[in-house]
Amino acid sequence: MNKVLKNSWALFLGMGCIMMAYGFQGSLLGVRAVQEEFSLTSTGFMMSGYFIGYFLGAATIPNIISRVGHIRVFAAFASLASLVILVHSILINPFIWFLLRVLTGISMVCIYTVAESWLNDRSSNKNRGSVLSIYMVILYGTMGIGMFLLNFSSPKNFQPFILVSVITSAALIPILLTKKKPPNFKKIKIMKLKELYYASPFGVVSSFFYGTIQSALFTLLAVYATSMNFSILEISIVTFLLAVSGSIAQFPVGKISDRYDRRKVIVFSTFGAAIFSIISIFVSGQMYLPGSLATSKTWFYISFILFSFCSLPIFSLILAHTNDYISKEKFVTAGAGLQFIFGLGAISGPFLCSIFMDMVGSNGFFIFLFFFHSVIGIFGIYRMKIRQTVDNPDSQFVAMPQTITPAGIELNPTTEHIEEPYSEKVKEILERKGVKYKKEQQKI
Repeated sequence: MNKVLKNSWALFLGMGCIMMAYGFQGSLLGVRAVQEEFSLTSTGFMMSGYFIGYFLGAATIPNIISRVGHIRVFAAFASLASLVILVHSILINPFIWFLLRVLTGISMVCIYTVAESWLNDRSSNKNRGSVLSIYMVILYGTMGIGMFLLNFSSPKNFQPFILVSVITSAALIPILLTKKKPPNFKKIKIMKLKELYYASPFGVVSSFFYGTIQSALFTLLAVYATSMNFSILEISIVTFLLAVSGSIAQFPVGKISDRYDRRKVIVFSTFGAAIFSIISIFVSGQMYLPGSLATSKTWFYISFILFSFCSLPIFSLILAHTNDYISKEKFVTAGAGLQFIFGLGAISGPFLCSIFMDMVGSNGFFIFLFFFHSVIGIFGIYRMKIRQTVDNPDSQFVAMPQTITPAGIELNPTTEHIEEPYSEKVKEILERKGVKYKKEQQKI
């Protein structure tokens, strides 16, 4: 573990800054949109731009990295993300913000792909699991910290936007000063969707609907909290609880799914999230009763933590479930296919959720979450009735962030064996002697 941190600290530090800025930016834009009196539909439309950009960037980034290289791509798109957030504070319009969110989505998927392919290149079979765990903790931890920066200054001021830009730009420093050579980028193909659906219909369908849920959850939570008259500090607490509690839940839920039918765990988890969505509606209503009848927001925080515990591990569960029905050498391509489907669902999530909120009020946010979680659970029950569980010894649960790219999926220690790399000293000796070697990975 210490060796992993020692040799990859620059990359981890850079990604920590990026995710801190990303967490701050998401909450900042949501609160500012409400303060600027954007309609809920306009806000949902604007927020969906990020996922359109993410989807477009995922399709084009492999070619860009292959032509230009990792460091230049990271520097270019981190700079673009830093520039874009400043424009938000100058041009305040839902459609312009939508276009800016598209650029942010493109930038973020490029940054994720560079970071994850770099980490994968520095990993070996012995430490891939450790690298992925550290990476995930840094992603969720720094994103949660970034959400508290919402208290830095009023979202109506320009200072918070400058701070996001400063933090994003700071991420460039450790990356550009690293001595490590960038890796050779390997393009990862996506399994044909027809083949993927045949292997796991439940995996494909649930991945699509879960993408819809996740995109709405992370982009419109701050909008919901603002519309419910939460203070800036209370909004920070709610968004922080989402990021941290969901990541903590990944490991115990994953252990359970390795012992029991994974589909049952997904069904129980998604119905649990649906139930706590409804409970959150009732608890939030109790907060505004007159006088002594009103309850503390603590109960809302508790119900939301339980919702996050049930909801956030589901993508990793879906990935592990799909792997149950395919061979080990297809784990990465299948994961790339599921991420593609997840992205398709994510594009519509914020816009659809905003329509729910526009129709029934702020609590339409939780009604939306209840509805789509229930859809996943009902389809899961249907699939369990027509298909038997398969025992695949190669497949096991591995916690992964929802932002994972195909390059990052290779960090899963259960994927196909990677040829052990030469150490840097051995490679130098071989090069001096004129001996050719096959470079698969750089050893950490």
